[in-house]
Amino acid sequence: MPKAVIYRQYGVPAETVEVEEIAPAKPGLGEVRVNRILAPINPADLNTIEGKYPARYPLPATPGIEGVGTIAELGEGVTSTDLKVGSAVLLPAGLGSWREEVIAKASDLFPVPEGVPYQEAAMIRVNPATAWRMLHDFVAPQPGGWVIQNGGNSGVGRSVIAIAQKIGLKTVSLVRRPELIDELKALGADVVLLDDETAKDKIKESTGGAKILLGLNSVGGESAIRVAGALANGGKVVTFGAMSRQPMKIPTGFLIFKDIQFVGYWMTRWYKNTTVDQHRALFAQLLELAKAGTFQTPVEKIYPVSEVREAITRALQGSRGGKILLGQA
Repeated sequence: MPKAVIYRQYGVPAETVEVEEIAPAKPGLGEVRVNRILAPINPADLNTIEGKYPARYPLPATPGIEGVGTIAELGEGVTSTDLKVGSAVLLPAGLGSWREEVIAKASDLFPVPEGVPYQEAAMIRVNPATAWRMLHDFVAPQPGGWVIQNGGNSGVGRSVIAIAQKIGLKTVSLVRRPELIDELKALGADVVLLDDETAKDKIKESTGGAKILLGLNSVGGESAIRVAGALANGGKVVTFGAMSRQPMKIPTGFLIFKDIQFVGYWMTRWYKNTTVDQHRALFAQLLELAKAGTFQTPVEKIYPVSEVREAITRALQGSRGGKILLGQA
C-alpha cells in the first residue's frame, strides 16, 4: 500500500505529521496515476504545516509543493504523446507531493526531458524558478551587469549564481560562514564576501565600483541594508525571504537621495497571476538548464516517507550539507 504524510491540524511539523497508508486509486477521465520519486522539504512546506504560510489547504492535508514522479497508469482520454507510462513528470502544486503515489489531471503535468537528473527536476518549481523570475522581472539583465544577493548559499542563491552565469550577469554573494566562500566560487560566483560590517568597502573594491541596480534579499535586518547600500541610484531591492527574522530599518536617504526601491516577491503569486503556457515556458527553460548540468543543488540525504519526522528534524537544522528530500521506501 502506498504511504502519504498527513496533517490534521497546524502545529510543530515533526510532531504534527503522521504517515498513513492510502488505498491505491485508479485514474479517471483525463487523469494520470504517478509514482512520486522525489520531493524536497522546503521552508514553505514547514510553514504550511505550522499554519504560518499564506497559502492554506483544507484539512486534513498532505504537504509538498513540488516533486518529480513517473507515470504509472493513464486514465481514459489521455492522448498526449508527451505522457506515457514510465515518463517522468513534474508534479503540480497543491496536490501534496509528500506521498508515494498521486492522481493528477493530465493537463496539470509537465514532462521532464530525458537526461534531466531527478534530483534537479524535483526542485525546479521553487528555487530555480524564483531565481529566474527575479533576475528577469525587475531590472532588465544586461550582459556584464551585476547583481548582489545575501544568503548566497541558499537554494535560491545557488540558482541565482548558476542562472546569472548563463545570461551573462556577474554576482556578488554575501554569506555568513567563511567556508562557503570557496564553495560558491567553485560554482561560478564572481565575488563572495562575508556578510558583515566590512562588506561595504569590499563590494566596491571587488567590483571595481560597478553600477549595481539589483539586490536580492532573503535575510532581512542589517544584511538587507548592506545589500541596499551597495546599489546605485535607482536600484531595486527585491525581498523574498526573512531568514534572520529581523525587520528592515530603511535609512531615509536611500529613499530620498538614492531613489532605492524596495519591493517584495512571492513565487506563488507569480504562478497565480500567470497562465499555464507561461508556466510551461518557464519550466522548459529551467529543465533545459538542468539537463545541461547548470544546477548543482547539494542533497544531504533522501529519507523514505515512513521517516518523515526524522527528515523534518534534520531539515530544520541550519548546519546541513544540503537539501533534505523524501523518496521511495
